[in-house]
Amino acid sequence: MHLVNEQENVFPEFGLSGEPGTDEFWAAAETPASVPARDGSGDWDTLFLWRGSMASVEFESWSEPVPLRRWGDTDCWYAEVRMPARLRVTYRILVGDEAYADPFNPVGAGGDRSLAATPDTPAQPHWPVLGATDVLPLPRVRFRMTGGRLGGRRTVRVHPVGGGGPVVLLLDGDDWLYLHPAMTAFDSAVAAGEMPPVTLVFLPAKDRDAEFGCGPALWEAVRDELLPQVAESGVPADPDRLVVAGQSLGGLSAMYAALEFPGLVSRVACQSGSFWWTPDAVERADPLGGPVGGVIAARLRERPDLSGLRIAFDVGEHEPRMLPHCELTETLAEQAGAAVRVSRSPSGHDRAGWRHALLRDVAWALS
Repeated sequence: MHLVNEQENVFPEFGLSGEPGTDEFWAAAETPASVPARDGSGDWDTLFLWRGSMASVEFESWSEPVPLRRWGDTDCWYAEVRMPARLRVTYRILVGDEAYADPFNPVGAGGDRSLAATPDTPAQPHWPVLGATDVLPLPRVRFRMTGGRLGGRRTVRVHPVGGGGPVVLLLDGDDWLYLHPAMTAFDSAVAAGEMPPVTLVFLPAKDRDAEFGCGPALWEAVRDELLPQVAESGVPADPDRLVVAGQSLGGLSAMYAALEFPGLVSRVACQSGSFWWTPDAVERADPLGGPVGGVIAARLRERPDLSGLRIAFDVGEHEPRMLPHCELTETLAEQAGAAVRVSRSPSGHDRAGWRHALLRDVAWALS
């Protein structure tokens, strides 16, 4: 018996016409497509497609990989995935050892990733729709950091937005160059009057675990090596109004810098900061299972004077194990006198959600 006879044809429910696997079907296919969950839960049933051989859908932090099911003996593979309300997520298609962007989704993030969002997820203005094969624009100004406190060699790029202004230091800078077009998004936000002109500095990481742990080397290098080179680059920039933007371990490092280098860092945009971090956290079977708030909460309990600090905290609605660590850090920072903004993004531990918070929170930090 053909497997097709044992399968329910769900494709029309998702707006797809034609017999699955035919040229007519593939010509009209565009996914992911979402419909309200049949049980009335408020969730969404979302269809993913792949044309070819056995594959699975791998999501960024939100879910384990989901295997795709073959339609009969055709080249059509599909999966219905239950997604919660308000979720934007990065994903890719895994075929054996290879990863691909979704060819039926026009919204990409780099060469092998795509973005999906449930219909109730708020829009992300200023971030352009880019496919997997689109080439992102790069800042014209760049310089090398070699040796120094951090060791190694990395290329730093600098982009004046609206003529330049306060320095916005983007940790994990290569992600904001090659996966998500931060340069274009900031250009759009400044042109729309939603933030003042700024100078973006894209600082790539070589070893995130080593560089973003709570230690001074990175921030001594920023103070003594990076910012002087920005000043010498010829790009208009105001390093005295520095905003540090970091995510995950980058957010942890940004908060550490605000505590330990207050003369350098007084404005922070932190998304999903890894405030579970302690020096031995990665050696534990459950890194997030240690003391709530980690070393940052312990430092904040000493009640440093943070009256000169502006910090915007954001964390994803769909990363529940991060919430206790982030909530305690937010509360203690405010009690220490910092001006604090708190928000929650419709995402997991994922730049798909962080990128909207990035623009909004940098603008707030400079307000």
